[in-house]
Formats: sequence, structure tokens, C-alpha cells
Amino acid sequence: MKAFSYERAASPAAAAAAVVRTPGAKFIAGGTNLLDLMKLEIETPRHLVDVNGLGLDKIEPTPAGGLRIGALVRNTDLASDMRVRRDYGLLSRALLAGASGQLRNKATTAGNLLQRTRCPYFYDTNQPCNKRKPGSGCAAIGGFSRGLGVVGVSDACIATHPSDMAVAMRALDATVETVRADGVTRAIPIAEFYHLPGATPQQENVLAKGELITAVTLPKPVGGTHIYHKVRDRASYAFALVSIGAIIGRDGSARVAVGGIAPRPWRVEAAEAESARGAKAVASGLLAGAKPTRDNQFKLTLVERTLAAVLAEARA
Repeated sequence: MKAFSYERAASPAAAAAAVVRTPGAKFIAGGTNLLDLMKLEIETPRHLVDVNGLGLDKIEPTPAGGLRIGALVRNTDLASDMRVRRDYGLLSRALLAGASGQLRNKATTAGNLLQRTRCPYFYDTNQPCNKRKPGSGCAAIGGFSRGLGVVGVSDACIATHPSDMAVAMRALDATVETVRADGVTRAIPIAEFYHLPGATPQQENVLAKGELITAVTLPKPVGGTHIYHKVRDRASYAFALVSIGAIIGRDGSARVAVGGIAPRPWRVEAAEAESARGAKAVASGLLAGAKPTRDNQFKLTLVERTLAAVLAEARA
């Protein structure tokens, strides 16, 4: 790990300002992903700004009837909150499927949204990776790609986003709240938060330099049956080959977000309108334009079968 300096921020705007004025600076909270990347010298920040003392660790009701979740709320606290369990069961289930208890005790809401891909070539600094070193190439294309993306990918990158929580947030139409160094705030619908790789896979989201996530807001509960199915190689906290986060209404309507197949939580609202026709019709819309490799072609069938299981469970 390379040497770095450290400071504790006194306010969200001060934290953002510290990252803007210091070259190579990054925020740190739980550190469950960043510290691993620093040890491998994939991330080499020269300065860390600790945001743990900013009071962004509360879950509060909103005037619109939803919930405002502070950026520093730990995954354990979020999953166990009675309001979340009652009204946003999909989120609680996704969090519990995402990591061990030890990790959930440290990992934060904002950090979960911002975690980096688990593509093995991203983690191997001896291999070319456009996400790690722009312009170097993508070893995953033509390499071992069983766990990688089939839709939303590009000729520069086929990595997937690893977050289970983000899949649930996408199905729930969450909004990400941020603050910049000049104190300007904005609210970003999660549907617009992540970039697809295109020719610039190193640009993973819409955040500007120094822009700090302060909260994630959930809209008023929509009711229905909340289901999270995660298919993985082992049951003990592996990353998803395919995951389905679904909210099935009493009228048969469906919200469906998919993990493990794309560079961001994957949702196609137009495909959800086909839910009355069954899983095959919805999967066809979700996977339109898919570009699987020989290794991960099976994911196309796996999405359909997992979705069929979700719909069958909802009907039951």
C-alpha cells in the first residue's frame, strides 16, 4: 500500500472541498472495498478524507411518505430497520444476500452504490484493463468471462456492477442526494446515476470530482410482493451470476431489476409491461441487444428461469 495523508471532515461541504483541493484525494467511510483496492495498488489515493463523523447515519421519514437513508447508514442497520422490512422488503432481502454480517456492519449505503467491479482482470494488475488503466485494452474480452456482462457492455469493457443493494434501489426508484464543494446539492434518480462503459469505462457514474453522496431517498411504498432471488456459484456470500429484484403488484404489474449481467443494475421499464405474458416475454425485453460471450451465454437462459421462479413465487 502506498503512503497517504488523512483528515477528518467537519461537514459534508468541507469534505467535498478537501477532495477537490487535494490531488489524488478520496472519501473513506467503511472502507470495505477501497482498502482492498489500496492494498493491491489498484486505487492509490494520496489523501483520504474520513466522512464517518458527519452525522449522515440516520433513517428518517420524508414529507412525501418515503424514507431518507443517510449515506453512512450501515448495511446491517438498514436491513434490520422495521420500516425497511415492512415497506421495502426487497431492499432488506438484497442487503442480507449481499455480504457477511461482519461486512454489513461496516459497509455504508453510499459505499455500496459506489463499489467497484469484481471482474478478475480489473483485480489483476498484470492484465490490461480499460477501467483500471484507460486505453490499455480489456483482457476479459477473449478471456475467461463466465461471471461478466451480457448486456449494456461495450468493446472496451464487459465488467458487471457487483452491488445487490443497487439492484433493489433501482427497482424501488431511489434518488441519490449529493453535495459539492461549493455547497450546491442535487438529487439524481438512480436510473441516471450509472454510466454505461462505452469508450470510457473508467467513468462509472455521474458524480463530479469531490461530489459527496449524502443520502438515498426512497419514494412512498408501492406495496406488492417483494422478492430477491440471487443465483451464485456458492451460497456463502458470492457475487451474483444473476440476481432478480422484483416487486409484483396485486394487479399483476411488475417492477424487475437484474444484477450480475450489466455494468449497472439493469432495468427496462418497457419490458415490465409484458409481465402478463410471462417470464419469457419480460426476459426478451430485458435482454434485447445482449452480447454474451461463449463463457456467459448461459446467463440469457438463467435470467429467464430465475424470473420465472420469481413470478411463480409471487403468484403463490
